[in-house]
Amino acid sequence: MSSAQPLIITNGLLVLPEGPPVKGAIHCEGGKIVALGDIKRREGVALADAKGALIVPGLVDFGVFAIDKPACHFGGITRAALMPDQSPVLDHPARVRFAAQSGKPDLWVHPLAAATKGLEGVELAELALMREAGARAVSTGRQWIADSGIMLRLLSYAAMLGLVVVAHAEDGGLVGNAVATAGEMAMRLGLPAAPAEAEALAVARDIALAEVAGARLHFRQVTTALGLALVRAAKARGVAITAGVTPAHFMLSDLAIGDFRTFAKMSPPLRCEADRQAVLAALADGTIDVIASGHDPRGPEDKRLPFADAEPGMAGAETLLALTLNLVRDGVIDMARAFTLLAGNPSRLLGVDAGVLAVGMQADIALVEPERPWIVDSDRMAASAGNTPFDKQPVQGRVTALWKGGADVT
Repeated sequence: MSSAQPLIITNGLLVLPEGPPVKGAIHCEGGKIVALGDIKRREGVALADAKGALIVPGLVDFGVFAIDKPACHFGGITRAALMPDQSPVLDHPARVRFAAQSGKPDLWVHPLAAATKGLEGVELAELALMREAGARAVSTGRQWIADSGIMLRLLSYAAMLGLVVVAHAEDGGLVGNAVATAGEMAMRLGLPAAPAEAEALAVARDIALAEVAGARLHFRQVTTALGLALVRAAKARGVAITAGVTPAHFMLSDLAIGDFRTFAKMSPPLRCEADRQAVLAALADGTIDVIASGHDPRGPEDKRLPFADAEPGMAGAETLLALTLNLVRDGVIDMARAFTLLAGNPSRLLGVDAGVLAVGMQADIALVEPERPWIVDSDRMAASAGNTPFDKQPVQGRVTALWKGGADVT
């Protein structure tokens, strides 16, 4: 990583928070954006020619399960919010502090503190101390807190500390040991399955408790029509609720688990086609606020197993941008909205001055050729493991240059 000398990126298309991309340049100095638009070359300032590419904010990946720097850089990710589901769990200030330093200087990691000790849903962790150690939000991880009293205390405490609570939206009592969504595909494969309503029940309860506590609540993934309707209604009455999704849930239905394909085993599991269409509608109307990769690289020891025994998750950092650009080409969202979902809104949830091309923001910047084709290949991915359900799929959109705080990291 080179030093962050003053830099002007010219001859590009600036992707701003609103409107179509506009021709212009960007000037970075002292690690921040100092000017946008028609900028003249200055003596002693490095010059980079975008050659007509998009100039976009570096992606902020909200909710990864592993810090995989090569994969993040390939995908244009400059900041990543790390889930607490680590070994050991991020339920102690020292672990949070270590995680917060783990990617610097060219990838900033923002740890999400474990809501409860060991993520067991029983005893609240030391949230205030972990906030001081660098935690940017608090999360229940891949677990649902079954005890409503504990969840209410968590939301109330987080509200006092100014922390967003990142919740997993599946009622554990209904899910049990299920590995698929109840329906024709799960029945054909003979897999233990839970009804899609498990998500709606969890969403409804946590929205009600967030209203009582006056807390900010983010559902890491909402993937069903019923769950999204609840989020939409809560937003309409002014509740501080946000929701995320991964590309797997707007690109794939549960048909992808045919032949017991473990690379398509997710948490929450893939849903029926009607729910996938509901996710697309929620992306279009603003109900969904964040698209994240859910990056979770898993090797053969975790994936080359019977479907019920395999671990959930996919290596998603490298494909996050390209798969989201499908939404732009299909007319679901525009380019500005795409980067609000990928960078602007995640930055706001974390409380960091990044994710937007604006004066005063951190100079985390990528150049993107949105039509550049490539093929996802699990054998050649930069990730530590290539467990992707999109293996051998042609996609478009590549990052050609990346700067973190104005310093070149490509």
